[in-house]
Amino acid sequence: MSELAVNRVKEYPVFPVGEPGVPWGPAEKSAWLKTVTKKRSYAEDIVSRVEAMGKEDNSGKEVVQYGVIDYEKFGFDRYPLLAVKSKEWNKSNPMILVTGGTHGYETSGALGAIIFAENHLERYAAKGYNVLVHVCQSPWAYETVHRWTISAKGDEVDAVDPNRCWNYQKNKELVWDPPGCDPKLQCQEAMLAMKHIASHAADSASVLLHVDCHETTDTDNTLFIPSKIARDGTTNKQWEPIPDGWYSVANDHAPEPEFHKYVIEAVEKVTHIAEADEKGEMIGEKVSDKGIITIAGRQWQVCGAHTDARYSLTTEVYPQPKRCEPETCNEAQVA
Repeated sequence: MSELAVNRVKEYPVFPVGEPGVPWGPAEKSAWLKTVTKKRSYAEDIVSRVEAMGKEDNSGKEVVQYGVIDYEKFGFDRYPLLAVKSKEWNKSNPMILVTGGTHGYETSGALGAIIFAENHLERYAAKGYNVLVHVCQSPWAYETVHRWTISAKGDEVDAVDPNRCWNYQKNKELVWDPPGCDPKLQCQEAMLAMKHIASHAADSASVLLHVDCHETTDTDNTLFIPSKIARDGTTNKQWEPIPDGWYSVANDHAPEPEFHKYVIEAVEKVTHIAEADEKGEMIGEKVSDKGIITIAGRQWQVCGAHTDARYSLTTEVYPQPKRCEPETCNEAQVA
C-alpha cells in the first residue's frame, strides 16, 4: 500500500446533521441541503464548450438536449442536460456510449467526456460506430461539487446518489424492476439519461461499449461516506483507503478481463495504476488483476452496468498534486 494511503485518516468523521444511528427524515434532508453551496459554473465550464461543438463548421458532431433539471425551487438553477452524438447515425452500426459527470463532483469524469467528444468522437464515427456522449449527467452536483443530487422527482429533498438509480436496459428496453434492484431508487438525472440512451440503443445494431467516467477523491472519506452513514442511520462502517492512482471497475455480468487489461495498459502510459491494499482489495472489493476490480454492477444499479454493452467499464482515478494533476486525470479518462 502506498505511503499516501497509510497516512490518511483511519476512521470516518461524524457528519453534523441528524442523530447517529437514526435515518434522516425530511427535516434532516432539508438541513443537509443548507450545507451545500454553488462552487463553480456548469454554464461556463460545460455548456459553453458543448455549444461550441455544435457551431463547428463541417462538423460530424451534433449537440442535443435531452432534458432539463429544474432546481429553482430549492434556490439553485435550471440545468439543460446535453449530449454530443455522431451526426451520421446508422441503424446498422454498433453504438459506443461515453457518460460523464454521473457523480458531478468528480471533475475529470465530465471534462474527460467533453475532451473525448471534442477530439475523438468523429474519428470513431468514421470507423462505422454510432457515438453518443453524455457530457455531465448531474449538473447541479457539478456546480456544488457534490456526490448526490437533490431530488428524485424534483418536488422534495431526497439526498439521492445518482449512481445507484440505474435500471438495467434489456433488449434496448428499460426494465424498471430487475432482480436485485430496488425500483424505489430513482432520480430524474438517471431517468432522463436512461430514456435518451435507450432510444439511441434502439436505433443501433447493438451497444458495443459503455464507458462511465469517474474519480475517487479524498472527499469520499472526509465528506460523502460520512454523510451517507448519517443519512442512512448506519454505524460501524469499516474505513477503506482511497486507492492511489487509476483503477478499472468491471461488471460481473460481462467481465471481459482482456478488455480491461488493454485499458490498464493504455492508461499506464499516462498515469500510475492503483495498487491493492494489505487485504488485496480496493474500496472493499477484491482486486482481480492489476488495477481491476469486479462488482455486481446491476445489483448496485450503477450507470456503467445498465446497458447490454459487450464491453462496459467504470473508470476511477485519484486526483492529487504532483502525482496526478487535473490535466493528467482528464488525459487518463480519454486514454
